[in-house]
Amino acid sequence: MSSTTMTPQKIEQAGFGYHLKLWILSFLKYFSLVFITFWILLPLVTCFFTAAKDNEEWQSTSVMTLPKNLFNFSNYVEAFKLSNMGVAFRNSIIVLVAVCFLTTIIGTQLAYVLSRFAFPGNALIRTAFMMAALLPGIAMQVAVYKIMGTFHLINSLWGYIIMSMGTDVISIYIFIQYFENISISLDEAALMDGASYFTIYSRILLPLLKPAIVTCLILKGVGIYNEYYSANLYLQDKKRLGTVAISLYSFTGPQGSKYNLICAGVIITLLPALIAFLIFQKQIYNGVAAGAVKE
Repeated sequence: MSSTTMTPQKIEQAGFGYHLKLWILSFLKYFSLVFITFWILLPLVTCFFTAAKDNEEWQSTSVMTLPKNLFNFSNYVEAFKLSNMGVAFRNSIIVLVAVCFLTTIIGTQLAYVLSRFAFPGNALIRTAFMMAALLPGIAMQVAVYKIMGTFHLINSLWGYIIMSMGTDVISIYIFIQYFENISISLDEAALMDGASYFTIYSRILLPLLKPAIVTCLILKGVGIYNEYYSANLYLQDKKRLGTVAISLYSFTGPQGSKYNLICAGVIITLLPALIAFLIFQKQIYNGVAAGAVKE
């Protein structure tokens, strides 16, 4: 045992100063946790309070003032109807599922080729992806908009999906890193058994990428679900093609913003993400925890 280990006898001999130090450290630890939790939950609590107030009440009271009726759901119903949120949820789910699925398939296949095969241009492709990751997305919007217009992909849900698939360079690098950490002997053994390259990718290597896939799906899914700028720019038919993020802006205009309806809409949009997290929290925690460990 180390000489610096505090036995019960040494703790008793340390006296009041040592116990005071332990108490202060314990207090600071729990105080910081409570403080951070308070500031995280504060916007949600104020949003919930505002969503339960009618027009007159939210205009005449503070955001921290308790509403007269916490279970006033009229704003939720009105927000859902006025913003056409049913269609917005449908479009967001289509975009989210399609982009996450296709991005995962294309990204893992590309990472498999770049990490497992040496061919002329491999380094050039990696360098091009690195340069693309360093460029700010807003600086490329003029060129992207012209390309989208040339191929008649503006105001098209599938055009927006294709555009969203081409902005995931970080996930490709994550997949490349995981492929490079998987022993090449697995590929060689499978080739000797007569497996094709596609069989090696789909049946042997892809299941081993589960931590990386979960991590990338979380990052991509959250980004797509909350994305507003590109959706507002390319999905110009808001009633037919609008997403959840766009629907929240139905209550803003030159005459002012209806913050009680906006807050109700925000809480409605949070529910699917919360439900998905509660259902898949075990897989999410396991994937992120496994992804944090590099073998």
